[in-house]
Amino acid sequence: MLDGRDGTNRGSIENSQLSARNDLDAVRAWLSNYADTKTTFDNYRKEAERLLLWAVVQLGKPLSSLTHEDLLLFKSFLVDPQPASRWVSANGGKYPRGDERWRPFNGPLSPASQRQALIILNAMFTWLVSAGYLRGNPMALLRQRAKRSAPRVTRYLSVSLWDEVKEFVQQLPQETEAQRAYYARCRWLTTLFYLQGMRISEVAGGQMGSFFRRLGPDGRDQWWLETLGKGDKERIVPVSIELIQELRSYRTLHGLSALPVRSEDTPLIIPFKGKKRCLSRSAVHDAIKGVFSGAAMWLRSKGPEFADRADELERASAHWLRHTAGSHQADGGVDLRTIRDNLGHVSLNTTSLYLHTEEDERHRETVDRHRMNWNDKENA
Repeated sequence: MLDGRDGTNRGSIENSQLSARNDLDAVRAWLSNYADTKTTFDNYRKEAERLLLWAVVQLGKPLSSLTHEDLLLFKSFLVDPQPASRWVSANGGKYPRGDERWRPFNGPLSPASQRQALIILNAMFTWLVSAGYLRGNPMALLRQRAKRSAPRVTRYLSVSLWDEVKEFVQQLPQETEAQRAYYARCRWLTTLFYLQGMRISEVAGGQMGSFFRRLGPDGRDQWWLETLGKGDKERIVPVSIELIQELRSYRTLHGLSALPVRSEDTPLIIPFKGKKRCLSRSAVHDAIKGVFSGAAMWLRSKGPEFADRADELERASAHWLRHTAGSHQADGGVDLRTIRDNLGHVSLNTTSLYLHTEEDERHRETVDRHRMNWNDKENA
């Protein structure tokens, strides 16, 4: 049976720690571990779904009967899903599941996406074996080529190209109310991503009530932004007066008080219309891509000598801004430990919770050396 009830790799019912009696329910049990992290859940479900569909449709086998040889075929299939009419959506479009144009793939996967898919599926098989649902993990037999570590981050904007982006934003028209709202969003988005080095999920789910201030050792206010990062790890990021000024301008345009209160649930990115609720990750992604695409078109209008720079901007995404923030801080002389903590690459240990002098230094160094420097007189 294709539901896996009698799969050849099934563990004994007596030893299983799951109530699941078929492959789909077993996969759902695995996915339930990630239900509280939407991005991870969606990615893991997508990869499991692709394998389940491929096994049943292409091989006529349930997941629990797949062998090492089958997974070698699947590994090749990921490089170029064929037949494309069955597996790949037309024009690489993204369609809802109820749409007849929906397909499991939007196109061939990049090498990085192929590796990621295999890593996720290996984790799934390992878990199903640990739970006693499967006898063995056929994915563990695949030979994985060691990925060469990149000598440096390459997906970031140079200082000169970043200056072009800022110049593009500053020249956006502001004659109508709609134009002013669009200009304000572009300026706030680029400022927030760059100065805070945040992930797209952190910006999409963030609220203005997460800004807070406390007294520094000099008796002056220190502003911080609390955010929930990868793996549900909380961290606080130094906030400069420059960012607070931008926040004031952005909030005032939307008819809000100049500064947020601690319990305020206003989203970090305010929707143009409708309720004041957080935008989706895809909406924030599209907003940033819109800035980069607009800047690319603007660069091309300046002459053919700007074509290469425009091409690079069109490839850029929100995550490039995070890399840009980290790279510019490092190049500007900010201590790498400060950058590590600002970006949340490594969680703080328990002892650091008591090292307030270390945090004070991190705040001073970040806001002094990492600046937006808009070239206008708006905040003069």
